[in-house]
Amino acid sequence: MNILVINCGSSSLKYQLINSDTEQWIAKGLCERIGIDGSQIVYQKAGGDKEVTVSPMPDHTEAIRLVLEALTNDKTGAIKSLSEIDAVGHRVVHGGEKFSSSTVITPEVIEAIKECNDLAPLHNPANLIGIDACAKLMPGVPMVAVFDTAFHQTMPAEAYMYGLPYSYYEKYKIRRYGFHGTSHSFVSKKMAEDMGKKPEDLKLIICHLGNGASVSAVKNGKCVDTSMGLTPLEGLIMGTRSGDIDPAIMEFIAHKENKSIDEVMTLLNKKSGVYGLSGDLSSDFRDLEDAYNEGNEKAIIAVKTFSYRVAKYVGAYTAAMNGVDGIAFTAGVGENCGLVRKLVCEYLGYLGVKLDEAANSKRGEDTVISTPDSKVCVMFIPTNEELAIARETLALTK
Repeated sequence: MNILVINCGSSSLKYQLINSDTEQWIAKGLCERIGIDGSQIVYQKAGGDKEVTVSPMPDHTEAIRLVLEALTNDKTGAIKSLSEIDAVGHRVVHGGEKFSSSTVITPEVIEAIKECNDLAPLHNPANLIGIDACAKLMPGVPMVAVFDTAFHQTMPAEAYMYGLPYSYYEKYKIRRYGFHGTSHSFVSKKMAEDMGKKPEDLKLIICHLGNGASVSAVKNGKCVDTSMGLTPLEGLIMGTRSGDIDPAIMEFIAHKENKSIDEVMTLLNKKSGVYGLSGDLSSDFRDLEDAYNEGNEKAIIAVKTFSYRVAKYVGAYTAAMNGVDGIAFTAGVGENCGLVRKLVCEYLGYLGVKLDEAANSKRGEDTVISTPDSKVCVMFIPTNEELAIARETLALTK
């Protein structure tokens, strides 16, 4: 089967066409600046060069039309016609408590996703537009929704409840949901495979560290806790998000600087994190690592504070599971920044973690970065959310 994976952001759209038999991508790319001047589509056929085409994209419907046009292009297309696409897998950010697993998309499912729009106002509406566009342009092709929140729905109440009046949970479903679930699920399964063990026999901590970052505790193959909350703002310090703070800081800043709640939320989501800590130097860890090595004081503070927060969550989740067998780093920072991995592991001596410096300097494929005598296996594992979505789609449509 050929499965088209669609990941709609608020102003972007990532896509991959994957052969489910070989699990290799046939074509992939990105639509950028949707609804904004200067929009463009990046397209790459397996074995070919990237092609960049500047084209107006007023909405996601036009973006998907351009994707399908690129895939079936007479000269560079990966397929001859849309009939070669057997199913479509859509990433949907928020499924609330309604969805604990991926599901075939029906009119009823679409209505249920709409009911979660308040919980992810920037992403769920875009996800729904992508679903609607595919339904119009490829009528009759089965589609599957794969939810960012689904993997975390196995958390017990003591892990997902907040210390708020219970009525807010009853009325508005205010609770911890967690995100990056597709990545956490994929990497936890891959780590168990690499360790030669079954997921059901392991206690794993997955550190998904990118511009958005989260940690999860995976016990016996199921998530029992995760760092992101009702929204992706809670938890780790991130690229531009603050992560955990004293809630009273919001009121303090609002009063001191005469800011509205919306302005404070913008500050916490888009101007904080390592970007804010570094004095607005960068949210990109490649820039921060260079500045760190040059002795830039604010960059050093940003990188060390980020790494410290990760280490604290690893410690907390070791306690939550009463032990840990393996720790995996993944996503852009987790896979590529040996400095952050080293700084985090320096806090984990009490677990018997011993870092292999030479292995930690590598990049690319799954790599064990702990020494043979380390009591806990530590790895970095490239995540593949698109492949995970394709697998889920295949399982529900084959």
